[in-house]
Amino acid sequence: MWNIIKDLKRKDHKRYLGGLDIFRYIGPGLLVTVGFIDPGNWASNFAAGSEFGYALLWVVTLSTIMLIILQHNVAHLGIVTGLCLAEAATQFTPKWVARPILGSAVLASISTSLAEILGGAIALEMLLKVPIAWGAVLTTIFVLIMLFTNSYKRIEKAIIAFVSVIGLSFIYELFLVEIDWPLAAKCWVTPAIPKGSMLIIMSVLGAVVMPHNLFLHSEVIQSHEYNKQDDASIKKVLKYEMFDTLFSMLVGWAINSAMILLAAATFYQHHIQVSELEQAKALLDPLLGSNAGIIFALALLMAGVSSTITSGMAAGTIFAGIFGESYNVKDSHSRVGIIISLGIALLLIFFIHDPFKGLIISQMVLSVQLPFTVFLQVSLTSSKRVMGKYVNSRFTTYLLYIIAVIVSVLNIILLFSY
Repeated sequence: MWNIIKDLKRKDHKRYLGGLDIFRYIGPGLLVTVGFIDPGNWASNFAAGSEFGYALLWVVTLSTIMLIILQHNVAHLGIVTGLCLAEAATQFTPKWVARPILGSAVLASISTSLAEILGGAIALEMLLKVPIAWGAVLTTIFVLIMLFTNSYKRIEKAIIAFVSVIGLSFIYELFLVEIDWPLAAKCWVTPAIPKGSMLIIMSVLGAVVMPHNLFLHSEVIQSHEYNKQDDASIKKVLKYEMFDTLFSMLVGWAINSAMILLAAATFYQHHIQVSELEQAKALLDPLLGSNAGIIFALALLMAGVSSTITSGMAAGTIFAGIFGESYNVKDSHSRVGIIISLGIALLLIFFIHDPFKGLIISQMVLSVQLPFTVFLQVSLTSSKRVMGKYVNSRFTTYLLYIIAVIVSVLNIILLFSY
């Protein structure tokens, strides 16, 4: 009888551990998530909410749906092939195709790093009155130390902590304002393009669906060293990765939506157009109380530092991939990629006269590069030579190409709007 009880307890324990097994796979998605709750998103979202109220919430919904599909697909590539997107492009596509696309992706990573470093610098100015230039230098130095001295998993844990702080900050601030939830629910699913909103729409899109995150996700998914020795193991990893991606992207959707809701409920309602993040903090103090302004600045600092880390990692991944290598911070190519991205971004900051507008434009640059990365990704994941039996289904291929076309069309509309 005692043996039977022990056997039942053992089975219950195994079932319990099996249920918790899913938490072993959460991490890569959250590492990527911080890339689309970065300072560039803050600028885009606060501009969207303060100028157009709830009207552009649908862009966050559309972007997140596209992001879930794209990120899962590129993680699929990393799991099945053991290659990141940059490595796969170098190995399976002609140089005249791969090199220009990867080169433009490096430029996009510089644009990303510019926004992230600038966000950290703005936060330091808010909190400690540090000049923007010195704040940018301090942010860059701190991030380089973090990248060159920490392993993937240490950085992963730190970034998950940062994401948690950012999320809790906005949840706290939402409790301080009155939200028109029925109108918000309608705007989340109803597309609208108010007059003069195209630049903001493109910047929100570029701030959520970011090219460097596609390269980063396909690389970082391999850092967990999952067991992928047989079909059953690969299918298990793919299943859990989908949960990780879905959970992480929904967290990002909630935080980005909260930014627009906060801006709409405070600035738009008072007919105040936000043109700089420092202004947003200053205006939050009288509207919501001094604690809200301080929490806003702290969350911005967390977002700036953590997203600069992921931006540097992505740049190292792309640059190493050009030489057919995986990301390794001890390898010269990965380090050069990190230094190019962060270094050039830091230099550009010294020539930016309007930091807020710089953040908006940097996000638009990302959306312009995005179609090239997406078309590259789809061509690889739809190739049997690359993916074998795990090649995209016809439906998935069509869906991915539709996303690429939507982004391309929006870019064309943006160009004609000017």
